[in-house]
This record gives sequence, C-alpha cells and structure tokens, in this order.
Amino acid sequence: MNILEEIIANKKIEVQSKKVNTSIADLEIMNMFKRKTISLSSFLADKSRTGIIAEFKRKSPSKGIINNSASVIDVTTAYAATASGISVLTDEKFFGGSIDDLQQARVNTIPILRKEFIIDAYQIIEAKAIGADAILLIAACLSHQQVQQFASLAKQLGLEVLLEIHNEDELGHICDEVDIVGVNNRNLKTFEVSIENSLNLINKIPTNKLAIAESGISNIDTIVTLRNVGFSGFLIGENFMKELNPAIAFANFVTQLKTKLV
Repeated sequence: MNILEEIIANKKIEVQSKKVNTSIADLEIMNMFKRKTISLSSFLADKSRTGIIAEFKRKSPSKGIINNSASVIDVTTAYAATASGISVLTDEKFFGGSIDDLQQARVNTIPILRKEFIIDAYQIIEAKAIGADAILLIAACLSHQQVQQFASLAKQLGLEVLLEIHNEDELGHICDEVDIVGVNNRNLKTFEVSIENSLNLINKIPTNKLAIAESGISNIDTIVTLRNVGFSGFLIGENFMKELNPAIAFANFVTQLKTKLV
C-alpha cells in the first residue's frame, strides 16, 4: 500500500465516524454555511497580489513534523496581506491539521482553500459549513465521474474547485465545473518532487482554466519560470512553514519576488 492509498483508507473510516457524530443537517445550520464565499479565481487574477496560495500545515508524511508551534492566526494573517489565497490542511493523522485550523484562519478576508483528501460529498458540505471558499479535488484518488459530481455539488454551494493533477493521464478529469487546475510536482504515491512536471503539463491544460503549480517551489526564479510559461498561481507551504517564524519568511519571500518581477 502506497502513501496515498494509506491516507484514503484512513479517510474513509474518518468520514464515516464524522457522519455519525455530525449529520449533514447539523452542518447546514452552522453559522458559516450561509456565508457568501470569496472567489479564489478572482484573487489569482488580481495583478496587485502575488499569485501565491500560502499554505498552513504542521507536518507531512514525507517530512514529518514541519512546524508544530506556529499560530494559525498569526501566520495566516501575515499571509493575507499579499497572498492570493490561503490553503489550510485539515487532515489530522498525516498532516497534523484540523477543522479548527481553518475556522481560526477565517478571521481573514481572502479566499481559503480547504486542503483535504475529499472522497465523499459530506466533506464538501462540511467545507462550506466551516468557512472554506474553495475545495481541493485530487484526480489521483477520484474517478472522472466523482470529480464531476463533487465539483457540481461544490458549485451549488458557492465553492470554487481546484482540481489537482499529476500526470497526463489525469487531464481527462478536467470538466466544466472545475475552476482551477493545479499541477502537483509531488507524486502522491512516492512523494518524489520535480518542477519539470509543471513545465511538461502546462500546455496541455485547457486555456479557459486558471493553472497553478503546487509543491517543490522554494525560490523566486522558479516562480518567474512558471509564471512565464503560463501559470497564474503557486501553492507554497513547506518553504514558509519550515522556518521558525513563517510569517517573516513569507514577507521576506514576497519582498524578493516583487523585486524580481519589477
């Protein structure tokens, strides 16, 4: 069993347990459920922002503990100043995240992406109820039909959809209901990383979809290269979170990026 299969097997058990404890009807009466969402696509298209979707995560299966002391509010508030969006990991077992992390990050008024391994419609309704603006769907663990069904539900709820692909075979998962296509440079089955993945796939993504590059982005030159070939956004987490003060690390990175792009 590879890492992704292990995560999905655990997620199925976790979701079933959640359904017992909190019904869909319970989710639908939560305060945030009726909240008007903020468009991640619009923020990515805003040239006054960086194009960075800055991520808050405490650990990963490949790196172990990355940062287990940072404050969600402090870090995400720093991100919100110039980022195009905030990504919050809500998987607990493998990434050390929680729904509470996303709810705390909601003090910010920029789009929040729920970074999660979504395998059930329940999680999409839950995303809306806890204050997310967009959800992640991962092609590697979903069929084309599931992507279409889950993306349709998300749109009905006012959520935008980021579809993550890793190889050419997964291009077929892209459908009308998907707003943004992300190319993950990290293979979720082996956790190996290569920026070449983004460079190889960008010209195969439909031109009517915003494209973002994910994982393995740690320097300014990489962003410049990816922007020049057509990417509108860049999901970056570990590069900031591994520092003692992620907020300062992010601010310094943005200052360097703006200098490079002048």
